[in-house]
Amino acid sequence: TGSGGKGKTTKTKMTRVDGDAMRVAKEIGLLVADMHNSNIVHGDLTTSNIMMRNPPSLDGAVLDGTPRLVLIDFGLAGTAGNKGVSHEERAVDLYVLERAFEATHPGSKALVEEALVEEALRAYKGRCKTSDSVFQRLAQVRMRGRKRECFG
Repeated sequence: TGSGGKGKTTKTKMTRVDGDAMRVAKEIGLLVADMHNSNIVHGDLTTSNIMMRNPPSLDGAVLDGTPRLVLIDFGLAGTAGNKGVSHEERAVDLYVLERAFEATHPGSKALVEEALVEEALRAYKGRCKTSDSVFQRLAQVRMRGRKRECFG
């Protein structure tokens, strides 16, 4: 799109949400739920730390096995120790993931929140054994996060 300046143009990259994107969002939610059900928190749950094993080729053919998502970089991860993994830690994982979706898709915040994040959270809720408590805590984490953004 044009910027109105002399000879300058800017491009806006929009996120396209289709069936494939929704399936990936759902798989992310299920993957995180499985991790949390195993009493593991990631500690840095960003989209950069989610990889696809056996991705399809550009023409859609599966080259070597079934495509699936895997989490990487557990350097900040926590596991159930004497006290176990808290709902707070699980909620922070989800909050960081929400923020990562938004940062990965700038200019598409409403679309991302309404589609991709909601699909991931819906899948998480359906599989995570403690999702009700985690979502209650997530609401609190979101409020604290927004206050930090506004007031530094």
